[in-house]
Amino acid sequence: MIEKLIRHTRLTEIVGDTIRVKAKDVAFGEVARVENTDGEVSIAKVVDLDRDIVSLQVYAGGKGLSTDAGVSFLGRPQEVVYSENILGRIFRGSGEPVDGGPDLSTDPKIPLGGPTVNPVMRVMPTHMIETRVPMIDLFNCLVESQKIPIFSVAGEPYNELLARIGFQANADVVVFGGMGLIFDDYHFFRTAFEEHGVFPRTVMYVNQASDPLVERLLIPDMALAVAEKMAVEENKRVLVLLTDMTAYADAMKEIAVAQERIPAVRGYMGDLYTQLASRYEKACDFKGAGSVTILTVTTMPGDDVTHPVPDNTGYITEGQFYLHNGVIDPFGSLSRLKQHVIGKATREDHGQIMNTMIRFYSGGVEAQKKQDMAFELSPFDHKLLKFAQLFRERFMDIRANLPVIEALDLCWQTLAECFEPQELLMKQNLVDKYFPKRAPSVAEGQDAAA
Repeated sequence: MIEKLIRHTRLTEIVGDTIRVKAKDVAFGEVARVENTDGEVSIAKVVDLDRDIVSLQVYAGGKGLSTDAGVSFLGRPQEVVYSENILGRIFRGSGEPVDGGPDLSTDPKIPLGGPTVNPVMRVMPTHMIETRVPMIDLFNCLVESQKIPIFSVAGEPYNELLARIGFQANADVVVFGGMGLIFDDYHFFRTAFEEHGVFPRTVMYVNQASDPLVERLLIPDMALAVAEKMAVEENKRVLVLLTDMTAYADAMKEIAVAQERIPAVRGYMGDLYTQLASRYEKACDFKGAGSVTILTVTTMPGDDVTHPVPDNTGYITEGQFYLHNGVIDPFGSLSRLKQHVIGKATREDHGQIMNTMIRFYSGGVEAQKKQDMAFELSPFDHKLLKFAQLFRERFMDIRANLPVIEALDLCWQTLAECFEPQELLMKQNLVDKYFPKRAPSVAEGQDAAA
């Protein structure tokens, strides 16, 4: 079949990882086979059409490529292997396995980058994905079919948090996509999934920092194509983890510069929002089938939330988790879908506990400021300070590991250690039912006997 394809020779231009060749009857997004003069073969994708000038991104990079190389167009879009054999496997950005496992070249393949789901086929999210991370499960629930990023900065343990959610979340399948990872991070994710027993139900697509830049752009598309197929055809609840979407956007910027496209804000292209949205909108709870939930990492250069990547992301996603100083910030984090599951998929006291805990923690932060400025504190301020300290120790540490019911019980216990029932300002029926009953002191018992 390959021998029968028309072979175009004499590249007109090589700019970085982008090559240009004269050709007709070629489709945007079509895959091509590039054969160098030394016989080395690589795959490329059509990224621009200008009359009979076709621009292609070479996955292996343009380094060492000769202008005498030949290009054969394959007449199909980019595809990824999809079969029961991909679970427990690791692939690179070109779609090739890198774990030394059995060859999958003869397994079925599916195209990448299809359209997002028809809104008619979407159902209202009603199921919670329990992560056992109290700051998520209690205060900003991760809801099935949600798309939500972790906003953070370099140096924060966002990959540790992402991995914990991956192996603790109650999902059927985990699809991981790593973009621009250093080897240590790649090894960390692989080891974490293996040690916690979720690797057999995990698929990993990894682009390391040393891999070709072009392959980085394929990672989300591969992960999401496979996740969508599993959800629709196998009724799986799929959790997609992607890190780092800023590295993905930076790769888009670099390649666009090589294509001589006109940049917009801070060097990023004007279609940044569209490119991000077309991936995030793959999150869906399918009618009569499974679901795709997307959790990503978006690093903010200089801790600047107005940076184009987090800024555009905030308009697309349904909230965000702010990871600062090793903890999930309860004030900056938000889940816009939590009202669909709080008190419905969880216990009746969840909503009241959530609001009360945050209210008292906010009061504790204000009391700390008063203490720092040497103002006199009231007895209630001292209670707030004690509560804030317990709140940080028991709930804010991302290593805290509690099922949601146990976490709710710990909330009541923490409140009981710091406040009287009448100070809670909560619904009395909930206080009567869940507030811990403290045993009477010796003096109280003697008084009662008298």
